[in-house]
Amino acid sequence: MTLTLTVPTPEEYAPFYVDYIQRASLRDDIQAALSNQIEEILNALDPLTEAQAHFKPGPVEWSIKEVIGHLNDVERVFSYRLLRVSRNDTTPLPGFEQNDFVRAARFDNTPLNDLVSEFEFLRRANILAIRHMSDESLDRRGTASGATVSARALIYMMVGHVDHHMASLHEKYLPVAITL
Repeated sequence: MTLTLTVPTPEEYAPFYVDYIQRASLRDDIQAALSNQIEEILNALDPLTEAQAHFKPGPVEWSIKEVIGHLNDVERVFSYRLLRVSRNDTTPLPGFEQNDFVRAARFDNTPLNDLVSEFEFLRRANILAIRHMSDESLDRRGTASGATVSARALIYMMVGHVDHHMASLHEKYLPVAITL
């Protein structure tokens, strides 16, 4: 079965996610992007030592490890939403407070390699699940964080969310961290 993943329309997601959808839309092939992002993260973070992975660009900013832990948290949240919406479950799904999640997880105590491996395993599981979705399931809509969201939009949001944070890592974090 060939999956048809077209760019979601604005009615398929909350305005908060516009940046993620736009970033993902810049990718030539959204399905390839899901897989490519694993390598992009590995390539960007592989040169870092544990000490460098603790770098944060400001006192209230997250460390590199916390950013990757956050990516893992959101990958889980978005994939759960994707499962529920694609299976035609219309139960409203709650939002979550990302800063509370990061604080509670204490990602700085986890080895960077474990955080990166966790992302890879989560993403590979999502790739398999997405690969076997029908076009009909992609069009399904549900409610998350008080707003309508389609299964298709959630896939774009997964890619766009990672692209958003990778851009931040490349701009604000990695140029300084690698010099430490």
